[in-house]
Amino acid sequence: MRGLLRRMALDVTPLRTSRDYRLLFAASGVSGFGSFITYVTIPFQVYALTDDPLLVGLLGVCELVPLLFMAFVGGALADYLDRRALVLGAEVAFTALCGVLLVNALLDRPHLWLLYLVAGLTAAIDGIQRPALEGLTPRVVKPDEIPAASALNGLRMQIAQLAGPALAGVLIASIDMAWVYAVDLATFAFSLVCLSLIKAVPPPPDAERPSLRSVVTGLRYARSRPELLGTYLVDINAMFFAMPQALYPFMAGRLGGPAVLGLLYAAPAVGSLLATVTSGWTGRVHRHGLMVVIAAGLWGVGIIGFGLANSLWLALLCLAFAGAADMVSGIFRMTIWNQTIPDHLRGRLAGIEMISWATGPLLGQLRSGVAARYMGIGGSVISGGILCVAGTLALAAAMPAFLRYDGRDGAAKKKTADEEWAARASTSVA
Repeated sequence: MRGLLRRMALDVTPLRTSRDYRLLFAASGVSGFGSFITYVTIPFQVYALTDDPLLVGLLGVCELVPLLFMAFVGGALADYLDRRALVLGAEVAFTALCGVLLVNALLDRPHLWLLYLVAGLTAAIDGIQRPALEGLTPRVVKPDEIPAASALNGLRMQIAQLAGPALAGVLIASIDMAWVYAVDLATFAFSLVCLSLIKAVPPPPDAERPSLRSVVTGLRYARSRPELLGTYLVDINAMFFAMPQALYPFMAGRLGGPAVLGLLYAAPAVGSLLATVTSGWTGRVHRHGLMVVIAAGLWGVGIIGFGLANSLWLALLCLAFAGAADMVSGIFRMTIWNQTIPDHLRGRLAGIEMISWATGPLLGQLRSGVAARYMGIGGSVISGGILCVAGTLALAAAMPAFLRYDGRDGAAKKKTADEEWAARASTSVA
């Protein structure tokens, strides 16, 4: 039993061996905690101002449009500039936008249009920051520590998802909304200090200048790798059909009111956290594509249960199950990305990854809002879960190479590609 527990326990080696990873972990964790408070508060404020599920779902559209463009820009920049500098600059911009939300909340009649504008600008800046942030991890940890770092990154996100929304629900129910945004604003002070202490991360030798051609190079590379396409398509399918977050304020109204809202947002993070702290086994599994497919299907099953639940505890249990499945999928998707993509393409591919895992949820919020108008809240959630499972099975049947993917082969290909690029760069300099 002790041996089994040791094999399943979370591997924290990157936190012990890398100072810069510790700083990155702390900065992202605290900043993410505050951001999830705002992530819950903005849709609730739209709900409070309009009482319309479609208008809440439209927040996803406002975020999607700038994200689709800026993720490509951010990816190209992350392969050409200092990735730490990009992350730090974006954090400063996030701080300013949070201040705008605070000022708007202090008005006697907060502006609805400003909430949509800030949501769109936040997505655009996230498109700049996220590729650089994802590209930092393989630069500050050893290659054999990437699976452990992927799990730790997931843990960091889960703690923020768990604590941020739960606190947001309590704050929304008990204090003025401006103070809720003020809590998020305070977290940026800590993250800015940590990020400023990380060493510079210069681009790879002979890095390509940001251009349409460099973006196309990244897209062609992604298209040539079935294991990468599989991670993108399976996740988009799962999130598009089975992402019911736009309906949480309405579900909360049925299950107990505003104080329950934070619990709904936090429940998936509880499941994700449990999956992460027992994730030691993932480092010994090499059929990464198969695990992504299984986990995505189980996510859909959990969402179906959530739609059918008629009590708070059952709804939370189903969301926790779905969150655990999503975390398992996320660990294997991140491992595929970080172990197989050459460093000189890491930023551009991180931009594509961002589009894949962000597009699904954002469009999914709109889908759930539209479906709720015609099928009701429960019908929208249940039908989405069913379509998620069906779509996952269809994609698995259409991509046999993704199902057969072995992580050991991908790691070997990345090593060869990095060596070839380094040799080419040294020849160019000479």
